[in-house]
Order: sequence, then C-alpha cells, then structure tokens
Amino acid sequence: MKKGLLFAVIALFTFTNAINAQQKTTLSAEIYGYQRDMVYFDCIQTPLIAQEFYTNPGEEHLYSFDCDRLVCISINGRTNVLLQPGDSLHVNINYEGKNVTVEYSGSERAVNNNRLLENLNNIKRSLRYKNQLLGCVALDIKPKSRIDDSRILMEKVKALIEKSSASQEAKNYVMALTDYDVYLSFIEYPVMYQSVRGVAIDQQEIGDYWNIMEGYVLRNDTEAMNCPEYASLLMRYCFYAKEKEANEKGEKYEMPKMLEDMYKEIAGFYDGKQRDFLLYTLLCNFIRNGQDIERADVLYKDYIEKYNKDNYYKSILDLLLQ
Repeated sequence: MKKGLLFAVIALFTFTNAINAQQKTTLSAEIYGYQRDMVYFDCIQTPLIAQEFYTNPGEEHLYSFDCDRLVCISINGRTNVLLQPGDSLHVNINYEGKNVTVEYSGSERAVNNNRLLENLNNIKRSLRYKNQLLGCVALDIKPKSRIDDSRILMEKVKALIEKSSASQEAKNYVMALTDYDVYLSFIEYPVMYQSVRGVAIDQQEIGDYWNIMEGYVLRNDTEAMNCPEYASLLMRYCFYAKEKEANEKGEKYEMPKMLEDMYKEIAGFYDGKQRDFLLYTLLCNFIRNGQDIERADVLYKDYIEKYNKDNYYKSILDLLLQ
C-alpha cells in the first residue's frame, strides 16, 4: 500500500511538472534586413521578462518565460506582440528601410491575438491617425478633426473586435489601447493646441470641453490594469476631473509636477484596482528613471501598507529597489 501511495505521489508530481512545462510561454523570431548588432525582446509590463541576442539573419531567436497574465513584448522597439500564459508565437520580421513586415505562426490563440493587434495598427494607418499628439499640432491638425477622427477610430475598432477570433483578454487589451488614443486626444489635444497654436479652447469648435468625457466609464479589467498606455489616460483623467471641479467653483487648478504631489493626488482620487495600478506605475516609472530613487522609498512603504492589492506589482517594485 505504501508503494502504491508512493507511485501515486510520483505520478502526481510528474503530471504537475508536465502541466507547468506546458504553461511556459514562448516567443521566437527570425529577423531579416536588421542593421544593428543586437536583437532585443523587452516586455513593456515588467523588466523581469527580457532577452537579447546577437543579430544573425535567418537564425531563430528563441525565448521561453513564465507569465501569469497577458503581456506585450516589444521586438527591437518597433514590433509589439501579445502573449498569454502557455502561448507559442513565431514571427518572421523583414526590415526594408522604414517599412517592417511581420508574419505570424504558432498556437492559434497567439496568432489570432496578434492579427487583432496588427489590424488595429492597419486601421490607424488607413486613417493616418498619428500616435503623437505633438506631431498633430506640428501639422496643424485642428482639434475638431482630431476628435472626429478619434470617434471614427473607436467605431472601427469596436467593429473589428466584434468580428475577431482573438481571446477576450486580447480584445480587452486592444480596447484599453484604443481608449488611450481616443480619450487622451479628447482631454489633452485641445489644451496642447491652445498652448502651441494660441487658439482658445472655446474657439476650437469642439463643443463644451468640460463635458467632452461625459458618458465614458473608466476601465478596471485586468488587461487595462496591465496596459501602460491606459495608466497615462487614468493619470491625465484625474487631473482633468480635478481641473473641471475647480473651474466649476471659479478656481484655478495646477497639475502636480512633483512625484510626492502626484502620488497624493492619485491616491485621493482613485480607489481599488485603479489606484493600485496607477500608484504602482507612477513609482515604477520614477524608479526606472534612476534619479533620486530614495524619494520613492517612503512612498513605496506607504503604497505597500495602504494600497497594494496585486502582488505582481509588488514583486516588480521589489526587484527595481534591490
């Protein structure tokens, strides 16, 4: 009977190891026309997932890693791919001047997810929808045009997602990216255009600026809370809402510029997952900047004691502060 129990334990251990092995996430790439010495895989969510290789055209660059949620990996800072736990994705990347073409193969979910991300970028290209708002100002794109184009982008992405075979997690992530593009344009572009071009917001033909976000519900799904771009939208929305409140009282609002002031403003405005995510992002970015890191120590302790719920965030901050 003892032998039977021992065999059962060994079998369970073997089975568990097999399951864990299957959950390894794998990215491989063949890269052609790349002119630099090193190939880089960098996860935009965490420095714990990263790899580099010597450039060798036609050679397969293979990287396996553990993750417990969807991640986005940047290849050489130009091509982003989505991977979920257990995915296997292979990409063929060809560089031809400024153009980059990518072919996907691998597990069905991974391929579908990355085709969704690619189609999002294709829609933006077809609309000539620029990612950089300052570039729009430089080209003198009027705020009304930018906001109208943003609304068109949102409708096209919603239609794309409805037809997509991608996972719900990938759909959520793509929607978070799109919300960032669209609603940051709503909030930030009129202000930026006024500052650079000297045209007052009430003269920009965009309607009531203080009602421009009316009806929008802030996201708190896992994928949005793992999307750095969406963190930027949440941060800007906090300051927009505070300025709107001050404007209604006939008061002036100054956006915080110091780390400590931003931390306090965000902690008081948000709660739950959104606060956890945004304070983590604020601290993570400050620490990775590499200057005056000791200023983050006090805030880190406050964050862990009062606000941190997701141990994933804590593990990354702990690594950065070592």
